[in-house]
Amino acid sequence: MAAAGRRARGAAAGRRRRAAGPGTGGKPRPAPARPRDEEVSSDSEAESPAAGRQQQRRRRREEEEEEEEEVEETPQEKKLRLAKLYLEQLRRHEEERAEEEEEEDAAFLGDPVGERLKEDVLEQKGRLQRLVAKEVQPPDPLSIRVLRGHQQPITCLVISPDDKFIFSAAKDGSIIKWEVESGKRLYVMPGGKKGTEGQHMGHTAHVLCMAISSDGKYLATGDRNKLILVWEAATCKRLHTFTGHRDAVSGLSFQKGTHQLYSASHDRSVKVWNAAENAYVETLFGHQDVITGLDSLSRECCVTSGGRDGTVRVWKIPEESQLIFYGHQGSIDCIQLINEEHMVSGADDGSVAVWGLAKKKPLALVRQSHGTQGDHDLKQPYWVSAVAALRNSDLVATGSHSGSVKLWKCGEGFRKLEPLCDIPLVGFINSLKFSATGDFLVAGVGQEHRLGRWWRVKEAKNSICIIPLKRRAGAPSSVAADRAWPRELQDLAH
Repeated sequence: MAAAGRRARGAAAGRRRRAAGPGTGGKPRPAPARPRDEEVSSDSEAESPAAGRQQQRRRRREEEEEEEEEVEETPQEKKLRLAKLYLEQLRRHEEERAEEEEEEDAAFLGDPVGERLKEDVLEQKGRLQRLVAKEVQPPDPLSIRVLRGHQQPITCLVISPDDKFIFSAAKDGSIIKWEVESGKRLYVMPGGKKGTEGQHMGHTAHVLCMAISSDGKYLATGDRNKLILVWEAATCKRLHTFTGHRDAVSGLSFQKGTHQLYSASHDRSVKVWNAAENAYVETLFGHQDVITGLDSLSRECCVTSGGRDGTVRVWKIPEESQLIFYGHQGSIDCIQLINEEHMVSGADDGSVAVWGLAKKKPLALVRQSHGTQGDHDLKQPYWVSAVAALRNSDLVATGSHSGSVKLWKCGEGFRKLEPLCDIPLVGFINSLKFSATGDFLVAGVGQEHRLGRWWRVKEAKNSICIIPLKRRAGAPSSVAADRAWPRELQDLAH
């Protein structure tokens, strides 16, 4: 039986040798070599158990080494590494931007049309800034022209794009078109009594806001009766009536270069209209309190001040989104854009703030900008009731009932607000507007605040005040857009 077992084992060994083939000495035949360009996938390779365990151990060692490296980096070291990475990204971005600007200069230099186009491009980017504040002389109070015509406090005003006309409105519902050069009243649209809306051409309630299109064709006015009236600016003929707001209309602005009209209301909404087509477009919501002011420029967006919700908001119309900014401690009552990237606002805590779209907090903030009123422990800051900015410049104006209009200079990067001078004016400054050229400033003055009757300044005159702004003799015109411009473009910008 043992012999039979040995014979069986020998036969099996012979079969194995024959299966291995001749000339191999009993060893397995090697696998054929792969072509050099064949792609080898780790997912498709068969591994022996020992090789698999070795590879798993190697992976665990690598993971442990990575964990040790992460533990060894302290939070401060990580912050430093990330900061260096961020600075490097900024450096590359600035180099690319500088190269783009050099290419723009090369393309536009020496071509007046091209230079004007470049100015438009910089304005769109919010980088056009005329440095005019240091050139402005303190106005002589005797040179201020006073226009009388409204029976009640002036609440709002606008200047025509060519600086030839002023439109003003008041709490008596009246609207007046003035000629700047002569001071004459060209048209008067009287206000009507409450309940006569059907047969009266104009407003029958306090007019709180107005706007004029950038081509001077349309004038829009809004009142406490929730109505928006659209007029032909040249003839003061009423064209349309927009209804839809559920409370007083407190802000109006046309998008520059279009007839798209934005409106804001105490109902906390912003609405979009088309004045040329007499059409409603859409409604936007977000504010938690009454909206007190609104402004816009060329971009399809607008900015609003939200009263006691303490926010300034930028509404991006196409994206249906909004940016929210915080900074004032009181009710934010007025706002205006300086350029496409910066804006100025005023509040009833007496503060004035300058904002940039890239930062949610003010770039510059001046508290008690117009001083305080009252005695000792009862002292309260004068409310800031109006703000204005000379477009694409460093010059800002603010108004209150402190007895003066203040002019301010925006510092470099809009990070500082420096007082320039006080212009004596008695009464509530309810509206301020710079002319397009910056040659004069117009103030709407009333005995009461435009939004209420908290105080009354009896000695004030309900009037329009035209304040001339003269430049210092020999002061050079200067324009800055993040860097020096060619002299030809500086001259053209002015």
